[in-house]
Amino acid sequence: MRNRITINEFAAAAKELLGTVEITYAQAKSVQDIYNVCIPGSFDAKENRVSRGVYKIPATDEVVTTPLKVSANSNESSSEEQNSVVTRVATTGAMALDASISFIPRMDNTYVPWGNSNDIKKVIKSKMFFPVYLTGMSGNGKTFGIEQTCAALGREMIRVNFTAETDEDDLFGGFRLVNGETVFQYGPVIEAMKRGAVLLLDEIDLASSKVMALQSVLEGKGYFIKKRGEWVEPSKGFTVIATANTKGKGSDDGRFVGTNVLNEAFLDRFSITLYQAYPSETIEKKILQKAAEGFGLRSAEVDAFIPNLTMWGDIIRKTFEDGGIDDIISTRRLVDILKSYSIFGNKGKAIKMSIERFDDETKESFMSLYEKIDAGVGENEKYGTSVDAEDFDEATAL
Repeated sequence: MRNRITINEFAAAAKELLGTVEITYAQAKSVQDIYNVCIPGSFDAKENRVSRGVYKIPATDEVVTTPLKVSANSNESSSEEQNSVVTRVATTGAMALDASISFIPRMDNTYVPWGNSNDIKKVIKSKMFFPVYLTGMSGNGKTFGIEQTCAALGREMIRVNFTAETDEDDLFGGFRLVNGETVFQYGPVIEAMKRGAVLLLDEIDLASSKVMALQSVLEGKGYFIKKRGEWVEPSKGFTVIATANTKGKGSDDGRFVGTNVLNEAFLDRFSITLYQAYPSETIEKKILQKAAEGFGLRSAEVDAFIPNLTMWGDIIRKTFEDGGIDDIISTRRLVDILKSYSIFGNKGKAIKMSIERFDDETKESFMSLYEKIDAGVGENEKYGTSVDAEDFDEATAL
């Protein structure tokens, strides 16, 4: 049962939430739902009517208010309106956008453009609203490519990582406790819409049916924040790119546990779907060479190690595609092997640790295949058991 309150208390709650006591019935409902209070019976009385559908909550104490006026496009609000919103940030209005914060990703000098990067670049560069669904196997650089394309173009990008628990509040915003005050904070979707940024919906196929809240956003239309009684239109440049391991039909082979069958109407709102396979050996060599430079690896041994890794990965993937094995080596895993090598200085150990997560049979077959490609992996290096004098001194010191 909801608490019974006085008209003054309801007026105070309305002002706290909306910055005004002149509100619509829909806004009154928002006050009721958020503060768990009842709408006064006299709310819509004729004597309280201000204009069509708008009522003033009567109060015994005189209250000076600045009505919260929401522009169809928040970027086109008058300076007076913007100032009134900013003033209320100190209490419990909506958190204003912080223009000092930039969402442009950092450039990564190890990035190698390939695959769908040119098409993604054209979409982002156009600043048109053009939702893209990018699918492909795990660890082949889908998210990294979008991030680095935004970095190269100087475009802001806001990323949302999905789980089955992601809901409307996570996406669009809700009330948060900030410095002891209850403040409405815009969620990543609203933030991206207002900024005209690229909204990256990462691992979208992990989402539940709650993702349907994005329907109007995927149509390039505005969104009504029910808890604020605020309508938000997307600014120029706003667009949506989703990444996924599946095409929204679930994972029949169980490789991507947790992925869901997405609603067909939801999927149909993406203008195009792009598939990203693993890179060719030639491209993958360039990726690993750049990664090696980033890890500070420069030697003849590394120059020989990289083509051996790419050949190994390519053979495993082809065998996987032919149904010969159930596991695969991703580009990300090859990069991690190089990173491990930069730490431990042992090729065999770096590979062994990277494939430890697989079952024993798969580990043995993967390691055996690499030994055939690279005869330089000796018995000690293979199992990572060699201990030099420096390692021994460090171990005994501990």
